[in-house]
Amino acid sequence: MFSNRFLFRSFFFKRNKFADAPNVIREVGNVTKDSYSVPDHIQKPPYYHILNKQASTVGNIEIKNEKQIEGMRRSCRLAARILNMCQDVVKPGTTTDEIDKFLFNKIIASNAYPSPFKYCGFPKSICTSVNNIACHGIPDDRALMDGDIINIDITVFFKGFHGDTSRTFLVGNVNKPGRYLVEHNQKALMKAIGICGPGKCFNEIGREISNYAKEVKLSNVRAFIGHGIGDFFHGPPEIYHFENTINMELMQPGMTFTIEPIFSEGSNELELWEDKWTTSTIDGSRTSQFEHTILITDNGCEILTVDD
Repeated sequence: MFSNRFLFRSFFFKRNKFADAPNVIREVGNVTKDSYSVPDHIQKPPYYHILNKQASTVGNIEIKNEKQIEGMRRSCRLAARILNMCQDVVKPGTTTDEIDKFLFNKIIASNAYPSPFKYCGFPKSICTSVNNIACHGIPDDRALMDGDIINIDITVFFKGFHGDTSRTFLVGNVNKPGRYLVEHNQKALMKAIGICGPGKCFNEIGREISNYAKEVKLSNVRAFIGHGIGDFFHGPPEIYHFENTINMELMQPGMTFTIEPIFSEGSNELELWEDKWTTSTIDGSRTSQFEHTILITDNGCEILTVDD
C-alpha cells in the first residue's frame, strides 16, 4: 500500500536508456467497466457497501488468538493457491483484463471475495503491474508481450479474514537483466522473512532488504509499505522496506503482517498516474515485487501464504 510519508513525482515521462525499450508502459489501456456480480452467500467486507478511505496503519498492533490465526491460515492458503493458478494464463497475448476475470471467477468459486474490488473505489479484483509499473496497476486491454514481467497481487477475504500475497511472473523469453531483477527481489523477501521472530525490531526488515539491494546492485523502491492484516485489509504495523528508524516496535507472537519489497533495475523514484492508482518508475525501468503474509510465532515466524 501507499506510504503517506513519501511523495511521488508529478506525471511525466523522463527519457533515458529505459524509455525506448519496446515493452515500456506509457499509458493506461482501456479499463472495461465490468459489473462483477458477487453472489449473496459470499461474505463481503464493509467497504463493499460503503465507499471507504484508505485505512490507517498507525496504532496498536493486534495480537491474534488461536481462532483468528486459524482464520488467517485458511484465507492465506486460499490466496496462495489461487495465485499459483496464474502460471497457466500468464503468457504472450493474454490481456491483464482476462487475467482479472479468470482470477475473479476462481476466487468467487472458492466462496471468497476479491479484497481489492471496491476498496477505496478500486475497479478490479486484482492488481496487475507490468514492467515499469511498480504497483497498483489496473487490469486493462493491453495484451502481455514476450519478454514482459508482471506482478500479480491477490488478496482474498475468506470467512472473515484477508489473505494477501503477490508474485512477479516471467512472460515468455525474459532477458537476463529481467530474470536477475525478479530472482533477487524474491530472495530479498525471503531474507527479510528469515530475520523475523519474537523480540525482533520491525526496522530490521528494512535493513535486511536495503543491504541485499546494495549487494546485488538493484534499487530499493521506498514509496510502498507492508502492513498489518486480519479481519481488516490494512492496519498496524507499517512495514518499511528500507533502512529506517521509523518503526522501532518489537515483534510479538500472534502478530500478522505483510512484507512486500519492490526492486527496480533503474530509478527507485516513482510517478503517480492520473488514475490515482497506477505508479511507474520515472525512467521507465522495470520493477519486481514479491509479497507474503507472515505470522510471528513463539519460536520465529510462519509464512501463511503458502499452498499446501
